[in-house]
Amino acid sequence: MESKYNIVSIIRKKRDGETLLNDEIKYLIDQYTADEIPDYQVSAFLMACFLNGLNDEESAALTKAMLHSGEIVDLSDVSGKKVDKHSTGGVGDKLSLILAPIVASVGIPVPMISGRGLGHTGGTLDKLESIPGFTVDMDLPRYKEIINKHDLVLAGQTAEIAPADKRLYALRDVTATVESIPLIAGSIMSKKLAEGIDALVLDVKAGSGAFMKTTKDAIKLGEALVGIGTQFEKETIAYVTNMNQPLGYKIGNWLEVEECIDAMHGEGPDDIMEITHLLAGTMIYLGDKAKTVKEGIEISKQQIENGEAFQKWLDIVKEQGGDTEMIESPKKYPQAQYEFVIKADSSGYLSEMNSYEIGMASVEMGAGRKKKEDDVDPQAGIVLKKKIGDKVEKGETIMVGYTNKSSAIDAASDQLIGAVTIAETKPESVNLISHTIDKDGSRAFEL
Repeated sequence: MESKYNIVSIIRKKRDGETLLNDEIKYLIDQYTADEIPDYQVSAFLMACFLNGLNDEESAALTKAMLHSGEIVDLSDVSGKKVDKHSTGGVGDKLSLILAPIVASVGIPVPMISGRGLGHTGGTLDKLESIPGFTVDMDLPRYKEIINKHDLVLAGQTAEIAPADKRLYALRDVTATVESIPLIAGSIMSKKLAEGIDALVLDVKAGSGAFMKTTKDAIKLGEALVGIGTQFEKETIAYVTNMNQPLGYKIGNWLEVEECIDAMHGEGPDDIMEITHLLAGTMIYLGDKAKTVKEGIEISKQQIENGEAFQKWLDIVKEQGGDTEMIESPKKYPQAQYEFVIKADSSGYLSEMNSYEIGMASVEMGAGRKKKEDDVDPQAGIVLKKKIGDKVEKGETIMVGYTNKSSAIDAASDQLIGAVTIAETKPESVNLISHTIDKDGSRAFEL
């Protein structure tokens, strides 16, 4: 039977700035997933969306269509409220590896489906796979088995979950339509809603190392994400956090796992722990194990202090095939073949760090990928010795680089030297967390 909808009419309508019907959006996504519409027409549709935007109802309809393009995980037989966290990505952002065990250790199921790194931002799956033997690829029965057993699973996106999003993202990547807030929001939320969650906490990054360079744009994205979550009757809270310098001191896959191990032993850097405890505390609150976010934060800290979070981490590493000896004795992990240092060319205070350039230098060294097909080197990365606000003397080491690609050292060194600014005066300190966004809107962050 011939449809009453026509793809050219839908493209024209959005090109002219008109509002699409929910059924028109559903038709386009369904037909594209079924290979009935060619890439070139969907590319035109994406560009029309990029230029003219989508309203809240259209964004929700797009998310719903992508969500229902595949299987929605049924976790109804898993007791308790299922809560997950998503970050919009940054440099040195390894928080998922710390907060997921914290939250699961208090009996809240965390069905975490994560992605791989692309460009300057690292991916949770790449960090996990730097642990020898750790498996992130699994079918849905295995996924459900693990979460039932441990209240936690750390997996990659299966072929059954939101397949339309995978195809649309590939098109957006090659048609310069990635930086669209409604398209980003639909992509993130279709995958997260497909996990079978009840509630979601979002870490929306703003700054040089983030997708959203300004706080204003990060708030817009946060509001779009929370709006979709609320329309789907999922409790959703977002925070806008600073990504004008890398999180923590270590960048690169195994190096970041090392820093997570330190964090779970109570020795994590202040910035890592501040945001981790906020996000974990909010998840604990949404999971009905705390009456307030503040109480959730105290419980999160307690789970680190009493060792239960680290034990949960060991349990999940073992369950997913990882070598727990490397987690208990991380110094046994082999180091990259080449080490080089970046030194200060003047004395003063470190006033700026371009996280994007630092992230891209780590990619050149092997820690990330330029194309989805690229392999990553788990040993490659950067250890920061100084951060914004620190006093430095001329000739003092600011960073140490690790790589197995000797050919990358000169270019990476130049990039890293250019990524830092040293000034005579100490810069003013900036709050790590600027805004809270929930169903009532956005406001300046305060506990």
